[in-house]
Amino acid sequence: MDSTSGIQPGIQRGIQPSELGFFAAVATAGSLSAAARDLGISTAAVSKRLAQMESRIGMPLVTRTTRRMSLTPEGEVFLEHARRILGEIDDLQQLLTSAKGRPSGLLRVNATLGFGRMHVAPVISAYSRKYPDVDVQLQLSADPPPLTEDAFDVCVRFGEPPDARIVAKLLAPNRRLLCASPKYLREHGVPQTPSDLLRHNCIGIRQGSDAYGVWRLTPVKGAKARTESIHVRGNVTTNDGEIAVHWALEGHGIVMRAEWDIERYLRSGRLVQVLPQYATPEANIYAVYQQRHQLSSRIRLFVEFLALKFSEFGK
Repeated sequence: MDSTSGIQPGIQRGIQPSELGFFAAVATAGSLSAAARDLGISTAAVSKRLAQMESRIGMPLVTRTTRRMSLTPEGEVFLEHARRILGEIDDLQQLLTSAKGRPSGLLRVNATLGFGRMHVAPVISAYSRKYPDVDVQLQLSADPPPLTEDAFDVCVRFGEPPDARIVAKLLAPNRRLLCASPKYLREHGVPQTPSDLLRHNCIGIRQGSDAYGVWRLTPVKGAKARTESIHVRGNVTTNDGEIAVHWALEGHGIVMRAEWDIERYLRSGRLVQVLPQYATPEANIYAVYQQRHQLSSRIRLFVEFLALKFSEFGK
């Protein structure tokens, strides 16, 4: 043992290339136990390897508590550069293999809960069969992650992001529609104007940055159409759109939901569109990714695959 450093003789000082991916996995997992599950090793092994890294580097990277961990300022810097370097390595590999048509590597995808389950997961299944050398990880979340976060390669989200530094590929047009079950409309009447919604039970969905409880409706016809903001209310709310749709199917009230989520119910007659003469804010579907990923064939091909599959919707 080297008495001046506490490092065993023969162990190289500094940052080892293999530790970049290890630390990125630990930081993304959020806890040592979760990282151990993701890496397929024991929690003790994760803790030991992390301690060895910190010893060689000469500074703490993680602050540990009983239940969770957080990165030190040095750890944040390490993670940022580790992800960038790993991304550049992947991009280099893709450049070398793209001519052979064999994309490979890890593809991290994020999508919202209901839409991800219903529409993104089947596309990933087909993509994985076509490109088996790509390891795809799909994570669903109630809200899209911040655009500045580099935890995902591709995020499928509604609405074009305002950040010009992010690539946003339009996958498919999409409308939000108001709808209710025939039973509810028979019992409570059919709204004729936006203000009529004030007298109805409206199912609330708390998602993303949208103003909760405010529905903005604009007449489809009319050169000087004025948007009306209606503060709706109801006795049931949720942060899960799929639950909200099921409540509407059961006759609890009127819901505003993306056409992609309710189209099959409109076609079957289980839901009926309300106020079709009014339009709601745009909710087109985009694939969002960092500009530096534009050369990655696995990401480019996946986005193209999404656009192709989504173009078949409704045909």
